[in-house]
Amino acid sequence: MRARIRTARKAMVLAAAASLGAGLLAGCADDGKGDGSGSSDGDSGGKTTISVGLFGTMGFKEAGLYAEYEKLNPKIKIAENVVERNENYYPALLNHLTTNSGLLDVQAVEVANIAEVTATQADKLEDMSKVAGVDKSKWLDWKWQQATTKDGRTIGLGTDVGPMAICYRTDLFKQAGLPTDPAEVGKLWAGDWAKLVEVGERYKSKAPKGSFFMDSPGGLIQAILGSEKEKFYDASGKVIYKTNPAVKAAFDLTSQAAEKGLVQSQTQFQPGWNSTIANNKFAAIACPPWMLGTIKGNSKPDAAGKWAVAEAPKGGNWGGTFLTVPKSGKNVKEAQKFVTWLTAPEQQAKLFKVQASFPSAPSTYTMPEVTGATNEMTGDQKIGPIFAEAAKAAPVQVIGPKDQIIMQGLTDNGVILVTKGKSAGEAWDSAIKTIDNKLDQ
Repeated sequence: MRARIRTARKAMVLAAAASLGAGLLAGCADDGKGDGSGSSDGDSGGKTTISVGLFGTMGFKEAGLYAEYEKLNPKIKIAENVVERNENYYPALLNHLTTNSGLLDVQAVEVANIAEVTATQADKLEDMSKVAGVDKSKWLDWKWQQATTKDGRTIGLGTDVGPMAICYRTDLFKQAGLPTDPAEVGKLWAGDWAKLVEVGERYKSKAPKGSFFMDSPGGLIQAILGSEKEKFYDASGKVIYKTNPAVKAAFDLTSQAAEKGLVQSQTQFQPGWNSTIANNKFAAIACPPWMLGTIKGNSKPDAAGKWAVAEAPKGGNWGGTFLTVPKSGKNVKEAQKFVTWLTAPEQQAKLFKVQASFPSAPSTYTMPEVTGATNEMTGDQKIGPIFAEAAKAAPVQVIGPKDQIIMQGLTDNGVILVTKGKSAGEAWDSAIKTIDNKLDQ
């Protein structure tokens, strides 16, 4: 749904997005007649309702942060609208930004989309760098810059980052004759993603019946590419995904794992994939901190404490989000205050402690909420230091405006096909065709 789509095709696509967006983004907007100043009466006993558009399990509500803010600000009510997959959330958001209508007071933007939003939609969003209480030094430098325009406007404040680890089921590893201690497990594949695939072969040889080594081919290739400095674009902004040897190597290694039956034939974050978590159908998953929230949300109660976190083969980043405030929102000033509070280091630390969303504020890395953090799914293990080290080791990646389209093509129209009987070459050709068609729109 890009501005350069032309003629009848453009009209059809925008109409479809508008229809989709109405259902995704308008559901919980404030019914008051505010002027954007934050003075509007909401629909809840005279309170101002700040509407928040999110994707996936971001954890603000689950961590009690909405309730805490409402207690601190008795005249405020927070109402969130959540779409599970960013692939469904973002096209609708982009359409609403393009038309500058139907936007909520706060809109989340995933890191794969932040370059496009910053480059093409900054005039629809408030400059958060000018909001009282916002200090750029509180964020990782590269995180701050990702949402900053060339002329110095910062259109979103960072919430989490996604330093990479591998989460695994200790009970399934034990049954397959593999070590279960996180330090020992990390040594199995240290320094090389190919070693992870080799461990998968060891797992398969003694695997509990019906289980796979990893959750999905999409998750594996996402993790591998998350450890590369350049993947889909070079520093000049040129699209290089077809000629970058790192991308082809990641695709081929993932295809190899698929051909050997080491990964499930599942697409992440879909209902079928969700059920495999609940039914213990895989032993390991590429795991930025936020993935623990997804695991928790889809697990049965008896899974608590059976997971552990080990270092990934290489340091990388997968994910991370920004909160933006549209200029056309009903409660702009109140939304700016809320986003400033919600992304402050103290709240980022609380969120990590409860929901495992790793902070983009480096001052939190020595806070007890991070250094001593445990997670319901990983029992007594102190997971904060593992993710902190991963964050330090992650390369500063080049992020392009169409990263999400390219990644989705490589996963949903690429490596997943190998699990369905296609060759790696056929899958690569399918991915290339899908991606190029979308990039040409």
